[in-house]
Amino acid sequence: MRVSIIGAGRNRNGIGEYIGKYFHAFGTEVTSVLGTTEKTSQEAAVGLRKYGIVSTPYTDFLRMVEREKPDAVVIASPSSTHHEYLKKCVEAGVNIFCEKPFVWQHSGDMGKAVEELLGKAREKNVTVAMNSQWVFTMKTYEEMCGRIDVNKTNRFSVHMSPFSPGKEMIPESVPHPLSLLYWSLGEGKIRDLGFESPGEREMRITFTYGSEKGDCDVTLRLASQKTQPRDFQFGFNGKIVSRRIDARNYEISFQYGATQVRIVDPLGLSVRNFIEAVREKADPVVGASHILNNMVLLKQIYDGCAGFGKKASWKN
Repeated sequence: MRVSIIGAGRNRNGIGEYIGKYFHAFGTEVTSVLGTTEKTSQEAAVGLRKYGIVSTPYTDFLRMVEREKPDAVVIASPSSTHHEYLKKCVEAGVNIFCEKPFVWQHSGDMGKAVEELLGKAREKNVTVAMNSQWVFTMKTYEEMCGRIDVNKTNRFSVHMSPFSPGKEMIPESVPHPLSLLYWSLGEGKIRDLGFESPGEREMRITFTYGSEKGDCDVTLRLASQKTQPRDFQFGFNGKIVSRRIDARNYEISFQYGATQVRIVDPLGLSVRNFIEAVREKADPVVGASHILNNMVLLKQIYDGCAGFGKKASWKN
């Protein structure tokens, strides 16, 4: 499998370089990178060399696809660019591994935009996956905390520390908890959406996630953090795990009470699942229906936060 990466640099909070590392580790050939300028594309190519990846830098998508003939394209560029690159990838008939959020637009019908893209991808037999990697840790979560006992009423709590402050914390971080809810409870809708905030660097979001399996009362706590590693905790019905990262070797573990268990990097599991889906012509774990539900609810939450910074607490 030949792979091209859009946004393989490490500007701000980008993870394209690490995605490239895992594609290479799992036996694909990362042949090229695309950047907005010759400087950024060259820097991205140089950054991948430490993983043994020799890639050609480009600044023109069509030229890259014509010359490199990739089987798959990774979209890890800023979220505002995703929609245009997704359209180009579908038109070119190449499989897509896209960083979350899948698309991002501050206005317009998010559901319609996503449905159109996914519909055209189906017509062209293009495999599409969104990287929302924490769903791949749920097996470990249940091994540590016990199987999630879905009741008529459940509770789900998440604490995350995104890089961006203000409303932009939402598209940067909220796709993850929405994916965990989808994985655990299936497709859902949200109601009783509420927000609290003491300032632009902190936000508390509450809502009820309703699905065929039952309702879940959700609390998301977001606190912008510039330093690494960022805080991350989540859990159902009071059973909360905390992510721990050993900065010396980037080993990741979950801690639940006094128990700490090392986990496989879920980013690698997400990449591997996509590669297997392409090769086996199967649906990826975070595929079309998951993506659509995630993006529709994400936009609903973002739009509901229109008064952020103007009110300390409000409810929609």
